[in-house]
Amino acid sequence: MTEKKAYTKNPSLIPQKHIENKILFIRGHKVMLDKDLAELYEVQTKVLNQAVKRNLDRFPEDFMFQMTKEEFENWKSQIVTSNQAEKTSLRSQNVTLKQGQHRKYLPYVFTEQGVSMLSSILNSNRAIQVNIQIMRTFTKLRELMTTHKELRQKIETMEQKYDYQFKIVFDAIKKLLDPPAEPKKPIGFRP
Repeated sequence: MTEKKAYTKNPSLIPQKHIENKILFIRGHKVMLDKDLAELYEVQTKVLNQAVKRNLDRFPEDFMFQMTKEEFENWKSQIVTSNQAEKTSLRSQNVTLKQGQHRKYLPYVFTEQGVSMLSSILNSNRAIQVNIQIMRTFTKLRELMTTHKELRQKIETMEQKYDYQFKIVFDAIKKLLDPPAEPKKPIGFRP
C-alpha cells in the first residue's frame, strides 16, 4: 500500500513530516498552500477555494492571502532547485505538466488560524481530523522555535558570567546552533 493510500483511509496516519514539509514561511507567517491543503483534505483545489470564497468574511488577511506573482515565482524556483535531481524537461517523456507548477491563478495561502477556520467550512470528518493534525504540527514547530530561542538566551547569559576560558566552548555551541552557510561552489571549468 502506498503512503498516500495508507493515510487516505485513516487521516491520523498522515506522517507529521509530510505536513511539516508543506508549511512555508511567507510574509513573516507560517502558511500552507491551497493545493497542499486540498490534497490533505482529499478535495480538489478548486472546490476548496470555492468554499472559501463563499465564506470570505471568515478569512481576513491574517488568516488567508493570495501570493503575489513574485512570491509565487520565488516559491516555484525553490521547488525546482529542490527537485532538480528528479526534474525532467517538459518536452521529454513527460507529456503532462507537473501539477501546481503551471497554475492559471496565483495560489491562496492559509495561516494557522486560516487552516483552523477551514474545518468549519469544509464540513467533513476528514477535514476535522486533518485539521487536528495540522494544528498539532504548527504547535510543535512553535515549541521548537521557542526552545531554540530560550537555549540561545541561556548560553548568552552564561557567556557573560564566565571568563575567557569558556569562550571556546561557547563559540562551539553557537556554531552548532547556527551552522555556517555552505560556501557556493564556483561555476565554470577548472583545468
